[in-house]
This record gives sequence, C-alpha cells and structure tokens, in this order.
Amino acid sequence: MASSSSSTPLLYSCIAYRTTILTEHTTSAASQTSSLASLILPKIDHRTPQKLTYTHNQNFIHYIADAPSDHPSADPSAGGLTYLVIASSSFGRRIPFGYLVEIKKQFLSRYKPEDTDFASLPPYGAADFNPKLKELMISHGTTQDGKQDAITNVQKDIDDVKGIMTENIERVLERGERIDLLVDKTDRLGIGAHDFRVRSRGLKRQMWWKNVKLMVLLGVVVVFLVYLFVGFGCGLPARANEDKGKRRVRWAIGGGGRGNGGKEMEVEMEVDNAMLGMGKAGGGDGIRKEKENGT
Repeated sequence: MASSSSSTPLLYSCIAYRTTILTEHTTSAASQTSSLASLILPKIDHRTPQKLTYTHNQNFIHYIADAPSDHPSADPSAGGLTYLVIASSSFGRRIPFGYLVEIKKQFLSRYKPEDTDFASLPPYGAADFNPKLKELMISHGTTQDGKQDAITNVQKDIDDVKGIMTENIERVLERGERIDLLVDKTDRLGIGAHDFRVRSRGLKRQMWWKNVKLMVLLGVVVVFLVYLFVGFGCGLPARANEDKGKRRVRWAIGGGGRGNGGKEMEVEMEVDNAMLGMGKAGGGDGIRKEKENGT
C-alpha cells in the first residue's frame, strides 16, 4: 500500500472491483483509515449507481459506485468498480466528490472499460495508478487550483444529474399516459370478472337444484324397488289372490239324522266360491246354511 506524509484532508483513497482493491494510496499511515475500506466495500450494491457518504468518528467516507447501466457498451465488469476516499469531516463533501469524479475519469482513460476485464485483475492489479492517486489527493486537498477543479467537477456532475432528472421526469409523464390506459383496461377487466362471477354463481345454483332433483328421483326408485322385492319375498300378492277366491262359511248339521241323536252341530270352514256355488245348485239333505262371513 502506497503512503505519503503530505498533510492533506484527503486521508485515504482506493479504486476497487467489488471487494478487490486494485489501487490505493494513504497520506497518513497513523490514521488507520485504510482498514475502513474493507468494511465498506462488501456493503456496496452495484445494481444501481450510488454516491453515498458514511461517517466514522471525525472522518467522512465518500464513494461512487458504478453499475452496469453506466457502461452499456463496455465489459460488464466495469459496472462493479468503486471509487472511494476518506477525508476529514471538516473538509465537507463537495471537494471529496469532485476528487472522486477526477480519479474515475483518469482511471477509465488509462484502463479502457471496452478492453479491460476488471474481474480478472488480481489484488493491486492496477498498482501503477498509485502515483496518480497520490498526486490528485495532494492537489485537491492542499492547492487552490485543485480545490477549484474539484468544485468544477462537482458542479458539472450536478448539471448532469439535473439533465438525467429532467429526462426521467419526461419519461414518467409519458409513462403516466400509459398508466392511465392500463388503469382503464384494469377497470374493464374488473367489470368482466364481476359479470363472470355472477353468471358462474347462477350456473352453480342451477346445477345444484338439478342434482337435488336427480337424487330425489333416484331415492323414489330405490324405495319402490325395495318394496317390490320385500313384497315378492313375503308372497303378499299370491296370498291376496287366494283370499279373494275363498269365503269362510258356517253350517248347522243335525235334526233328522240318526247318527247324531237328533242334535244339531255347527261346522265352520273356508270354501272356494266355486264349490259354494255348486252346493247351492245341488241343495243338501239335512244341511242348511247358517251364516256367511261378510253378509
């Protein structure tokens, strides 16, 4: 790690690919600021460009983190570069960020993003840039011209940000029209979904009643079949037919016969209707009809 004893508010600076330091310089080895870089670098997210400041005791840690969107036509690894400087809090923020803009410009002019795979560089793989870091740290931290250059860089960077913000606002306004169209389509889809739910609910109710009617009909058929099976098993239809062909009659026998001593006897039995008709037609010696059931 390169170091110098020049008195400058810019205490430490490095350029890293994600967590790999490619080049660095410290102006005060006693300040122990170099160890802070290993704590900050793993926390940096390169999905979007960042310009942030951390505070640590009496020092500010400023960094610019690139993202792939900063280098659309270059090697993707250029989107993982971080430019970091640690400065005294009394030095403010404008000059340190102006310094970072300058070292980024000069580093990328030496290591072309289109031709350099920063991910393949080893630790301190760009150590030949250390003298340039030292020179810029001293000039931007101690000389009036360097400070003015830093302020100019910051102002230019602010103007670029304003242009980007204006362009982004115009895009948002254009996107607002598209959002209105999307909202209108969403409303129509919501109405269609409501109508579909109503129709599906009515169809579900119709199918439910249809199933109920079918189950009732099946229940009636099953009960009727059970009745028929039980009836045939018990012989109920045949017994009813037999009862229809018979009648219960009672006769009184006696009077003039020898064998019974002149006394009458009553006889009760079931007789077919046909036999009863024959008895009526032929008469009967000593036999008279006493009573018929149902007369």
